[in-house]
Amino acid sequence: MMSAQTAKETAEGVLQEKELRERIKQLVKEYYENFHKPQAESSFIAGKSRVNYAGRVFDEREMLSLTDASLDFWLTSGRFCDEFEKKFAKLIGVKYALLVNSGSSANLVAFSALTSSLLGDRRIRRGDEVITVAAGFPTTVTPIIQFGAVPVFVDISVDDGTYSIEVNELEKALSSKTKAVMVAHTLGNPFNLNRVVEFCKKHQLWLVEDNCDALGSKYQDRFTGSFGDIATSSFYPPHHLTMGEGGAVYTSNPLLKKAAESFRDWGRDCWCASGKDNTCKKRFGWDLGTLPPGYDHKYIYSHFGYNLKATEMQASIGVVQLDKLESFIEKRRQNFSYLRKHLDIYKNYFVMPEPTSGSEPSWFGFLLTLKDSAPFTRHEIVGFLEAKNIQTRMLFGGNLIRHPAFDEMRITGTGYRVVGDLSQTDRVATQSFWLGVYPGLKLEALEYIVQSIGEFVRSKSNASG
Repeated sequence: MMSAQTAKETAEGVLQEKELRERIKQLVKEYYENFHKPQAESSFIAGKSRVNYAGRVFDEREMLSLTDASLDFWLTSGRFCDEFEKKFAKLIGVKYALLVNSGSSANLVAFSALTSSLLGDRRIRRGDEVITVAAGFPTTVTPIIQFGAVPVFVDISVDDGTYSIEVNELEKALSSKTKAVMVAHTLGNPFNLNRVVEFCKKHQLWLVEDNCDALGSKYQDRFTGSFGDIATSSFYPPHHLTMGEGGAVYTSNPLLKKAAESFRDWGRDCWCASGKDNTCKKRFGWDLGTLPPGYDHKYIYSHFGYNLKATEMQASIGVVQLDKLESFIEKRRQNFSYLRKHLDIYKNYFVMPEPTSGSEPSWFGFLLTLKDSAPFTRHEIVGFLEAKNIQTRMLFGGNLIRHPAFDEMRITGTGYRVVGDLSQTDRVATQSFWLGVYPGLKLEALEYIVQSIGEFVRSKSNASG
């Protein structure tokens, strides 16, 4: 038994530790007030202040949580990761969420899970086809190619302002080798989930929702990411919430959860949490592969996996950001609405972004596509805005198959398949760009964006007239 003296010393040690933590936290608060908050609240100067397309939005709470995690010095996944995964899954409306180190890793893990032998005949094998789009971010497609499956690219819808996968081409893309659909919600705008889910169910295909740009978006009153068999998010600074780096894979399918967890954690068969042993109660009682019977289960591998875990420090920021997500989403919608209202007078020059029918987007950006009749090019307006200190972005890869990474595949005509001519995808590659709507944008910045676009359009209209 613990002696009275030992108990007293232990209690004093705990008290001292708590007092030290409080002193450190107070210093962190002071540091935020003096070195971060003034920057966040600095006045906007048109033409001099940078209008970013995105950025991190935080206060002392994130810094305090990060400090808390660092003082624990549990450097891998632990209590903060557990807390985030549970809260995140509950928010989205799925059973399981797994933190990973990035959104790209999330896509890799999600796709890899569909190749697992746990899925039997439904597993994706090399040479099988996956329907997707070329207008987007490369890491939606990269896992398909790296595994040896074949991406089948269909076009997107531009004239309606949704940039959704062209659902009328899904049946044309189908073949006897098709196993899945893997596609992203464009800049927060949900694709036509009714049609895509119906198509996948009809043909017994897996659906991977790349939800990296759409966290908080809803379709028919359900969060995106809850419709597919498995879904992904990114927590890179420009996204709806940030951990600096980070991402998540989520699903309600226990087999996909098990496979995803294995691929994330080196491919191991064991499911013990970090720092834990013998969760299965038979650590030395397994007989798998051609290993010696009783081989340590912590070192048995059922998949060719990776180490893609997130850290406690990342998750400690995420749990605070998650509490702010609703306010972030509302601010994004307000900023989008302001731009949509005040730029509508230029709809003769641009295709204006529109929410997909039945959706409530959590907008990632404000996407504009020049109409063919516009008396200027994208290069001209983007150059003008950047010179005005207004940051712009392309719709990521535009048309992925036109990039150098696809040169060899394009020359040989192998490794992917295209449905139609991808004319609208090419249109995005040459005529589309987007502006920020992130929560850190002030009204003065939004007004400046509108004024600058108006100035440019008037100058070009007068010149052409």
